Amino acid sequence: MSTGSAGGPRVSLWTVIGFLAAIEFTSGILQGYYTPMLTDIARHLAIHDADVNWFEGTQLMLSALVVPAFAKLGDMVGHRRMLLISTAIVAASSLALPFADTFWLFLVCWSVQGAYVVWLPLEVALIASRGRAQGAPPGLTVKAAGVLVAALEAGAITGALAGGALIDSVDLWLVLLIPGIAVGACFFVILFGVSETPEISGGRLDTTGLVLVSLALVAFTGGLSLLRVGGPSDGVAWAVTIVGVLLLIPFVLWELRHPDPLIDVRMFRDRSLGPVFLTAGLFGVSVLGAQAPLSTFARTDPAVAGYGLGTTGFATSLIIGLYLIAMIIGALSYSWVARWTTPRLALIIATSLVGAGYLLFLPLHDTYAQLLTNMLIAGLGSGALVGALPAVAAAAAPPSQTGVATGLTNSVKTVGGAIASCTFGIALAAGVTTGTAGSFSGYMTVWAVCGGTAVVAALALVLVPRDAFGGRDGLKKRAK
Repeated sequence: MSTGSAGGPRVSLWTVIGFLAAIEFTSGILQGYYTPMLTDIARHLAIHDADVNWFEGTQLMLSALVVPAFAKLGDMVGHRRMLLISTAIVAASSLALPFADTFWLFLVCWSVQGAYVVWLPLEVALIASRGRAQGAPPGLTVKAAGVLVAALEAGAITGALAGGALIDSVDLWLVLLIPGIAVGACFFVILFGVSETPEISGGRLDTTGLVLVSLALVAFTGGLSLLRVGGPSDGVAWAVTIVGVLLLIPFVLWELRHPDPLIDVRMFRDRSLGPVFLTAGLFGVSVLGAQAPLSTFARTDPAVAGYGLGTTGFATSLIIGLYLIAMIIGALSYSWVARWTTPRLALIIATSLVGAGYLLFLPLHDTYAQLLTNMLIAGLGSGALVGALPAVAAAAAPPSQTGVATGLTNSVKTVGGAIASCTFGIALAAGVTTGTAGSFSGYMTVWAVCGGTAVVAALALVLVPRDAFGGRDGLKKRAK
């Protein structure tokens, strides 16, 4: 089936990719825009700075819940349709933020805004589906994913710069209104610029599976949040976390018996997909869990704590900005490396770069140049993985499970980040004897864990068949 215009299928597909890149640019704005104004938001809501952590925790929990459902519904009723619905939800919650004048109302709007996490998995699934229907080469999905990630990171840089500039000169309510307007514009970009995926599986949503996995994820991520607050001696937090893990057992048993499961758990046993999901979870440890500790380490005054760089806010933001630029380069370079080697080897190189970047922190962390060099190396690998993981999952998954597979890379990455956030918080608090953000041994733990998990991911990818992700003819497919 071809949905191409007069200009040809390839032109039509790249036009769609261009529209989707605009959506990811807006997603990046959402992720970078609010950071410079969190203190202003706390003052506006009359809350303590520490309570701002609730924003991250609740949004993380919602993202873990919404991705499996929206990814499956994308396969069932159309990826474009679910992209439209999720964009409308994000627009409504973003536009409500300026008028939410109480902490709990603001928290609800902020959490619902986190539905933007489904955009990238749905977009990659849509591109993969259209590419198959139009006979495009398999590598196009990987290349397109790199473009989307580059747009996302460019949006994050733009958002951080714009947010920081506006908050100093414009009223807070007007500053908060701008992202909602941008997301509202994205709704019409999708409505008029993106056509529906040609592969729609139909069927009925596995509501029992959705309830079971939602309960498991809420308990697990909620327990980790309690551990981060109460510390490792909090028995209730441990109990809630363990209950979340145990709830996965009835979910898996149900999914194995269901004729059209919410998540085909057999994909975790696939020689091509299993290591990809494992890599996504391990990658989440560094890409979602390590950025805040790296920022606080750089800001720590060495004259007081005996470690750190004592950088200014601008110097720290420069590190973050250059790290994001490195991610853009990594995202755009992955398809070229995969073409000259193999997608499997390119993934191994990317995870190795992440591991090398963080392990270099163990001996090299005393100067600004060392910190920046380490972050640039890790950023190259991280940028490649953000786009490549959903793309290769889409290539290896059965057509009826494309959205689910891309969504799973996001879900397990989120779980990995939640575990890391809890673990790193406990590690940084252990042994603190001064008023600084964390202990030096805690920072060493962060770097060692981030580097070690990346090394494990690289070793897991060695087990993937050499010809994996190279096209449908070379992949092991499960007929549905």
